[in-house]
Amino acid sequence: MASASSTRLLRLALPLVRTHGFTREALSRTVLALSPGEAHTEPLSDTAVSALFGQGDEARRTLIDAWLKEGLRHMSFVPGVERPAAGVNLEAAELSSASPVPVANARKATVRDVLHARLEYNEPVLPFLPEAFALISSPSSGIPPFDPTKAIKHAAAVSDEACYVTGDQSLQLEWYARRASLAAVYAASELHQLTSPKSAYSFLDSLLDASSVARSSLHEVGLYSGYIVKSWKGIIKSAGLV
Repeated sequence: MASASSTRLLRLALPLVRTHGFTREALSRTVLALSPGEAHTEPLSDTAVSALFGQGDEARRTLIDAWLKEGLRHMSFVPGVERPAAGVNLEAAELSSASPVPVANARKATVRDVLHARLEYNEPVLPFLPEAFALISSPSSGIPPFDPTKAIKHAAAVSDEACYVTGDQSLQLEWYARRASLAAVYAASELHQLTSPKSAYSFLDSLLDASSVARSSLHEVGLYSGYIVKSWKGIIKSAGLV
């Protein structure tokens, strides 16, 4: 029986997160979903999961990272809007063989469109997200108990992808200020989604309408990183893991 690459198995693991969470079990069951002739009759052994994806919680972090990258790709798939060329800006391209399909009479995507799409991507796995965010924000050593790097990178990646998909042409300092603004808006909306899923979209809209995203100031750049970190700390505390 031919062996499958870890990248291919990661792709198969993403749908399994909906039922098994960001777990080693989800990774172990990927071989059951392979095509006929390749599919295993039993899940991968724990030893095999470690060899392919990492020891202990590192395997779970590998799955979470893959899921986050796929979330960026998902942002460009908004019904009825133009889509950017595949693989230009997304590291997630390696996780999917899907290519954008031209849409007749398509309109340009807006920031609202793509951030809505990213929140939508969260919906099937919302119960598992607090623990997942807590895990990737906790260093392998466990000291210190909270590492803000992943929180900032996650929000920044969503913001950057939103600007890319919508064709944002901001230059120099305005480029950084706009992305910081969008990162804060998305981070706050995602935090809200974990506690009040039904109102997440209207909450995002209210932030976009009230914020100075279109006229970001340099002062905001210094504020948003701290706000994002504070928001993720709230997510982690809600999971009861710190």
